[in-house]
Amino acid sequence: MTTAFHNPLPIPVLGFCAYSGTGKTTLLLKLIPELNRRGLKLAVIKHAHHNFDVDVPGKDSYELRKAGARQMLVASHVRWALMTEDPRDSDPELTHLLKQIEADKVDIVLVEGFKKLALPKVELHRAAHGKPFIHTEDPNILAVACCDDTILPGDTPRLDINNVSNIADFVENHIRNWRPACPALPLAPSCGCEADMSKTLSVRQGIDAILERVRPVTETEFAALDELDGRVLSKDAISPVDVPQQTNSAMDGFAFRFSDPMPESLSIVGSSFAGHGFDGTVGAGEAVRIMTGAPLPAGADSVQPREMADDKGDSVSLQGKLTIGQHVRLAGEDIAEGAVALPGASRINAAAAGLLASLGFDKVKVNRRPRVAVFSTGDEVSAPGEPLKPSCIYDSNRFTIKAMAKRLGCEVIDLGIIEDSEASLMAALQDGASRADVVISSGGVSVGDADYIKTALAKLGQIGFWRINMRPGRPLAFGEIDKALFFGLPGNPVAVMVSFLQFVQPALRKLAGEKDYAPKFIPAIADEPLRSRSGRTEFFRGIYRLGDDGRLHVKTTGAQGSGMLSSMVKGNCLIVIGEPDEQLAAGSTVYIQPFADLL
Repeated sequence: MTTAFHNPLPIPVLGFCAYSGTGKTTLLLKLIPELNRRGLKLAVIKHAHHNFDVDVPGKDSYELRKAGARQMLVASHVRWALMTEDPRDSDPELTHLLKQIEADKVDIVLVEGFKKLALPKVELHRAAHGKPFIHTEDPNILAVACCDDTILPGDTPRLDINNVSNIADFVENHIRNWRPACPALPLAPSCGCEADMSKTLSVRQGIDAILERVRPVTETEFAALDELDGRVLSKDAISPVDVPQQTNSAMDGFAFRFSDPMPESLSIVGSSFAGHGFDGTVGAGEAVRIMTGAPLPAGADSVQPREMADDKGDSVSLQGKLTIGQHVRLAGEDIAEGAVALPGASRINAAAAGLLASLGFDKVKVNRRPRVAVFSTGDEVSAPGEPLKPSCIYDSNRFTIKAMAKRLGCEVIDLGIIEDSEASLMAALQDGASRADVVISSGGVSVGDADYIKTALAKLGQIGFWRINMRPGRPLAFGEIDKALFFGLPGNPVAVMVSFLQFVQPALRKLAGEKDYAPKFIPAIADEPLRSRSGRTEFFRGIYRLGDDGRLHVKTTGAQGSGMLSSMVKGNCLIVIGEPDEQLAAGSTVYIQPFADLL
């Protein structure tokens, strides 16, 4: 039985497994020079089943390690080596070992041993040894390198164990065809337990608990084309016409009736332009000049581009290969009349609005916009444009929240800055809940904050104060006041935006009627080491770019303080480090969440 394995590197890992004495090391000693000769750079990890030393007693590195140094790095101008004391009762963890490899300097990691792991492997087998096959019990074995005497069961590819070039060809092809597997997204559920508001929650648990309480708006209204951007379609838009409406030409050229063989010359009998078609019928041996998008004349079934034709004025000779139906767009091939052009619950963007217009719709039925009431709390918060009082800060959170809510198609009600008193907060909460579907505040939810908002909420609604295992944005309040949802976001500006993206955004999308929304996470290569804490989801502000290798690369914006709004301005994504990860080396695959939707 194999044990699960996750490759943390952006390069392939290929194991070589066999029973003892089959010759794994002997083969690798021949294979490595052959792969180097082909221009491949290799790293190798070997599983040793016994205690070993790689430095010599009496040498400084040996004596310092034996003296108690947990890690000993010795270096010269030609090599460096890191020796780590890591006593454990079980086998070493391959995933941890792989993270020590400088993945940007090699093309593949070859692994000798670890045959019980579910990593891609090549099995080595010699019939003379009389050992059973491994691949019959391990579906991760890609090929078997064996001798001529071996009778190989099943259809697993066979390699010649005595032909190093044959095995090198296989390794080269594996590198060429390898693609990174998509591991579970960083925000995947860590367990199936119900959210307990008295405990610390994972990001996934928090999202799930919130979405369970969200009920989409049911009111609908008609909106004109110019008012559709960001709105959510209430029901399927059914196409009243074929798209394209007529069979037409995909090229500027000549429309003709195909035959086999074709005449050497066709008589030109007319022209067809977009909006002004040819009224006659094209017969055998005839052609019509035609423009892109012009209707295909009756009798014609094919089009030859102008550059592949010799136009003589009243006749034309067609050059090159001809096939029936070439360069013709059939009526309804994009969208057929009566088909769903745009499904209900779709959020309408510029392309969707253009599609609806192309079908003749001047207005469609959409869901009512969600209404969102926003306020900031704190006696230390001043409004922009006013003199800044001593020990105070300008209110930025309210404006970022409003901007993000508007981008999600919401109607925003600004309740301003509310002073730290229970009466003022209760009045603001009641006002917001009576006028909006969602009330959002920032500040006043951290441990140690003034308790006014907590006591006000306790008297008005069902509210839970959560600690979310994430950074930035650990404190979060969520619940209901009458029929309105309530979000209490942290006070730090970056934490507000990160919390909005992760928790408020999916709730507002579901509230608006959008179905099956999932945040976009895209794999990228980390250009620098990243450190987090196991058990916590970390959101770094990052800058991603397309590298010379054709893959996305990402680095942080620098210092990551929760109050550093400039890091959000400089960045174009969040780098999401999941709960299991504590340290990622440069070259590791990470997930990024682009800002494109809201920021």
